Amino acid sequence: MEDLKPKYARVILKLSGEGFGHTGKSGISIDETLNVARQAQRIVQRGVQLAIVVGAGNILRGAQFSAGAEVIREATAHYMGMLATVLNGLALQDCLEHLKCETRLQTAIRMENVAEPYIRRRCIRHLEKGRIVILAGGTGNPFVTTDTAAALRARELEANILLKATRVDGVYSDDPEQNPHAMRYEKLTYSQVLRDNLRVMDMSAISLCREAKLPILVFNFKREGNIERAIAGHPIGTLVSES
Repeated sequence: MEDLKPKYARVILKLSGEGFGHTGKSGISIDETLNVARQAQRIVQRGVQLAIVVGAGNILRGAQFSAGAEVIREATAHYMGMLATVLNGLALQDCLEHLKCETRLQTAIRMENVAEPYIRRRCIRHLEKGRIVILAGGTGNPFVTTDTAAALRARELEANILLKATRVDGVYSDDPEQNPHAMRYEKLTYSQVLRDNLRVMDMSAISLCREAKLPILVFNFKREGNIERAIAGHPIGTLVSES
């Protein structure tokens, strides 16, 4: 039987929009969202403080409007993407509460009818009380990715690690879906990621983590139980750290 004793006390899980739907399809799948919720439930039951930063690629990416910038401005497109993350956050919140988890949804863009505003001290207090905090709306600013939002929140909330949940099992030298000979890295330094322009997170997110020596684990969350394995410190995915 696997040893899943948690290694980290407080973690930020960056969950892309892909986590809410089936691969290659748009929209929200309740089954896929419930799968993530069940893993999150088991993590919190082990005493881990968990905050989840959500993306919205399954609904809308601000970048998709850049070709039509003369009609929809780029800043507007980014705000649309941030609002889409709230839809995913609401779906995840209800799935977690269906499993009897206590949750709070906080947004960087104020919308008190559906969520609390993000307030650092309040968020920490929720975590200390064992609530799962879902963080939506990115940073509340255009031209900033949800990856950077995750790195920023991880530093603000003094997390022990930033978990980057993807549909591939780590960081590769090339796109593994296009190049079958791409090599997977088990460990990388921040400097290697920046030097080789590896697609882990955007450069701003990597720089934020490097300044705080905050480790990043990139792993495949589609494999059942991998979120628990990641928090237990199992050698899965790719670990990005100082050395």
